[in-house]
Amino acid sequence: MTLLTAEATIPTAAGSAYVAEVCERLLKAEFAANADHGSGRIELRDGLGIGTLEASSGTLRMKVEAPTEQGLSILKFLLSMHVEEVAATEKPEVVWTGDGCGLDVLPSFREMTVLRIADVTPHIRRVTLTGHDLRRFESDSVHVRLLFPPEGLAVPEWPKPGKNGRPVWPPEDRKPAQRVYTIRRIDAAAAEMDIDFVMHEVPGIASGWAAKAEAGTIVGLLGPGGREMTPNDWVLLAGDETAIPAMARILEKLPETTRGVALIEVEDTREVQGLVRPVGVEVRWLFRNGQETGRNTLLADAVMAIEWPTEGSTFAWLGAEEATAKRLRVHWRDEMGLEKGRWQAVSYWTHEVNAGEKSAA
Repeated sequence: MTLLTAEATIPTAAGSAYVAEVCERLLKAEFAANADHGSGRIELRDGLGIGTLEASSGTLRMKVEAPTEQGLSILKFLLSMHVEEVAATEKPEVVWTGDGCGLDVLPSFREMTVLRIADVTPHIRRVTLTGHDLRRFESDSVHVRLLFPPEGLAVPEWPKPGKNGRPVWPPEDRKPAQRVYTIRRIDAAAAEMDIDFVMHEVPGIASGWAAKAEAGTIVGLLGPGGREMTPNDWVLLAGDETAIPAMARILEKLPETTRGVALIEVEDTREVQGLVRPVGVEVRWLFRNGQETGRNTLLADAVMAIEWPTEGSTFAWLGAEEATAKRLRVHWRDEMGLEKGRWQAVSYWTHEVNAGEKSAA
């Protein structure tokens, strides 16, 4: 396999200290990083490629290798970001040379066009997007970052590659707003991608865009990112409307032998969707029936009432409002004593931002 490579070198006398701090940051972010503090060298191994950071007399050298332009771009971004942050007092100028340095468009960027729109339920609108070369989105990465241009802008302006490997964004008055969403369906052969939006009485940036969008509307897209769940014998999935696309993707990919339960909080019976799942995973719909979303304990109470099996591998996943996510982190980590690798509680939105407008893994 031919690898693309790029390098950058900055002058500094504190290279070894920077290497150690960057390694600590990467490990906290759960990247596979190994550091040799004696030589002042760190190696980052990601599914996208390999990045190295090495301190020598008076310099700090970075090198990245990857089989794809997107992988190379992500690794350059990661190393540049951390080096520039830990060396902020020196204000280093990071300039990459080698493959991928003459690009005018970010490898992870696609300009997408609305193809069609369908209301799946009274509060869920499915927007089908089309764009060029979507093959890389047919992967274990399930999330994308949607870029919404400011209203009234005749020609959208998108981020471009910078010399330091980090995106250069348009001026603030022309800068697109960003929101993270889960790919509900991807068909690269048909050049189609479905994104589901939760619609609100008082729309936010993303739901407001979805309410006005029509065939031919343009939106930007960066990605993909995030990983699908590793198979386990038994799983507990939980979430509100904003998490349904992620839960649906997880359920569709689980082995048929998987057992477990999925708890989904919605407003009422009109919001129930048909979901593909293993026969051993029960789906339970929880109805608020007028209770305020994110300010009730319906979902948290149901999750904490679940009895976990005593045998086999187990995993719990939750995507919901921030307060619910915090409550379940305490429950799984402190009250049940589960190791970090056996659960994940993600804050998809807060009451400061409309439901679904702040979504994540």
